[in-house]
Amino acid sequence: MFTGIVEELGAVVAVEKLGDASRFRLRGPVVTEDAKHGDSIAVNGVCLTVVDTADGEFTADVMAETLNRSSLGALAAGSRVNLERPMALGGRLGGHLVQGHVDGTGTILERTPAEHWEIVKIALPATLSRYVVEKGSITVDGVSLTVVDAADDYFTISLIPTTLALTTLGIKKAGDPVNLEVDVLAKYVERLLGRGTGTGADLRDLEEIKEMDR
Repeated sequence: MFTGIVEELGAVVAVEKLGDASRFRLRGPVVTEDAKHGDSIAVNGVCLTVVDTADGEFTADVMAETLNRSSLGALAAGSRVNLERPMALGGRLGGHLVQGHVDGTGTILERTPAEHWEIVKIALPATLSRYVVEKGSITVDGVSLTVVDAADDYFTISLIPTTLALTTLGIKKAGDPVNLEVDVLAKYVERLLGRGTGTGADLRDLEEIKEMDR
């Protein structure tokens, strides 16, 4: 579990193609200082398993499922990436609960600089639209952010100077893809209410249960 508070702006050192999979070697001295084989590190919001570490670098195998669902397949040697270690139990939850399980990708549509911040408009896949609400939380390339405006096919976020300076969102441009992870709590609520799955209790069932309890 992560919080979406990026710890380090790292870099891809090398990408080895392995058929329908890839092995990434990434540089991140901060996130590797206590990492070991089998640990998790979020790379642009994607939870990856550490294969090995050495000299401030780590390697991770990325399967076809991850390459197909995220923008990691577009990375190459020299690409900058957002890195975060899992949250520690008992620590502060600075962002929101993030699983590192990317729900889809969006595309940066436009950037509008302001005096002390920047508004970024991102295309929103139709399959994720219902989970994104104004003032709600969303993870963009592993960064926990608050939604400013939410429409059916896009949303906007406001980036403060710290986010612009310390994450890849400061260097992404219009047309670039980004990984999106919506709030998992919204998906659980939908599942429990039986929306879009044909399973679980629906609203009418819940009302009947309430009547029985009275």
